[in-house]
Amino acid sequence: MKKLGLFIAYLFAIHGVLSQPNTEVYLFDLEISGDSIVLSNKINISDNDGYDNQPSFYDDHTIIFSSTRDGQTDIREYSIHNGNTRWLTNTPVGSEYSPTRIPGSNNISAIRLDTTGLQRLYNYDISTGTSKTLLKDAKVGYHLWNSSEILVNTVLVENRMDLVVSNLKDGSNHTFQKKVGRNLLKIPGSDRISYVSKENGKNLLKSMDVQSGATDSITATNSIEDFVWASNGLLLAGYNNMLMKLRPGKEVQWRVAHSFSDKNINNISRLAINRSGSKLAMVAEVSPELVVQKQVDSYNVRNLDAFVNCYSEDVWVGRFPVDTLYVGRNKMRENYASYLERVESTEVKVTARIVIGNTVIDQELATDNGKQSHQVAIYEVENSLISSMNFIFDEDVEDPEPIVQKQLEAYNARDINAFLNTYTEDITLYNYPNQQTSQGQEDMRKGYQGFFESTPDLHCEIKNRIVIGNKVIDEEYLTINGQNFSAVAVYEVEQGKIAKVTFIQ
Repeated sequence: MKKLGLFIAYLFAIHGVLSQPNTEVYLFDLEISGDSIVLSNKINISDNDGYDNQPSFYDDHTIIFSSTRDGQTDIREYSIHNGNTRWLTNTPVGSEYSPTRIPGSNNISAIRLDTTGLQRLYNYDISTGTSKTLLKDAKVGYHLWNSSEILVNTVLVENRMDLVVSNLKDGSNHTFQKKVGRNLLKIPGSDRISYVSKENGKNLLKSMDVQSGATDSITATNSIEDFVWASNGLLLAGYNNMLMKLRPGKEVQWRVAHSFSDKNINNISRLAINRSGSKLAMVAEVSPELVVQKQVDSYNVRNLDAFVNCYSEDVWVGRFPVDTLYVGRNKMRENYASYLERVESTEVKVTARIVIGNTVIDQELATDNGKQSHQVAIYEVENSLISSMNFIFDEDVEDPEPIVQKQLEAYNARDINAFLNTYTEDITLYNYPNQQTSQGQEDMRKGYQGFFESTPDLHCEIKNRIVIGNKVIDEEYLTINGQNFSAVAVYEVEQGKIAKVTFIQ
């Protein structure tokens, strides 16, 4: 593509209003036998371009969740029986989040973030559409009903969330811990709830007795924020495109319960299981590939607003590896508005695409007023928006592919001398975009010689190869000691030798 160049803010960030990711809510049939997890019959129940999140089961056959329409987030209902959906709220003055059925009632509780910045927990009568505040002064981030009178909340205080138990009958509120995460759950077969403690810079999943406040540690969570308990005590969590499982008290290491091959399932977050344990609701971000393709399509129809809105507010645009062209969506809009005024016809064709994690690498044929040029764009996607766009432009140089192919063959033969002979003496290795990891052939010999000797099944298969200028970009599928890995390597060739390699993983 020819691309030339206070506290209210915290409240908004809590629910993602400033940069809500494009997420979908999926429903699966769930079978759990011991530690075995089987998912089947996937349905996208939100099917909405925008933010769909925070599902909970109203009853065994009905799901409620937050969904964006017309610039606001309202509560939708999905019927498992017939697949029908309906809107339960319509609040022009604000948006609702974390809908949950109130025990012993047909009503729903949800957090409403008003356009004025006011954030409160409300009781919604879904038969009349009326609402009233449950906790008048508390800025609730997330909540859990322990009973019809006892609420467990994460309350926003300064720049943190605190764990507060509220008694609606006598109006009392007790803070049991400062600095907690968003996940609040009842533990099956127990009177305790679980939450994430973030004290002392460590994230721990803990259990708590709501009456006494007594706590116990369950497991370290690292960066995981969202969990769900199965009825048999198995703990499930999302990580990238995988559903993970852990048996607390018996295991300390998470194991993969299910890995999703569907490219539309990325960065799994919220999970919910119905009371009978037969259904799993799951939130996932759309594929980075779809985000990138949307901006390509918008560019080709010259829709400047749609194109620019595919990028984050502080998007970085540069020339590989780290030369900055400009920063920010506003600057991008200014550049492209001027460019589209000057150029009457523009088109981009993606001739090859590599997707690894949240990185999309496109080989592009750009046509401007009939003149064609080749380039590569490396896109990084965060929260369903492109956060960086890094260009490699074509150059009239000697073909770099033969020497890269030669090093691949030497690698697969585990011939250390032939392998190193394809590199310059001062070869430098990087992790994308510019984190240096090795300098010189001797460093490479130290790293690769023992690796070659100890890995008899070592093999690298090229799934996709892009050649542009003096660079070869390989999508690699590696076999190492019986395990398989995917990676991308950008090889830069100078005077017939590989002078630099940048790995993208």
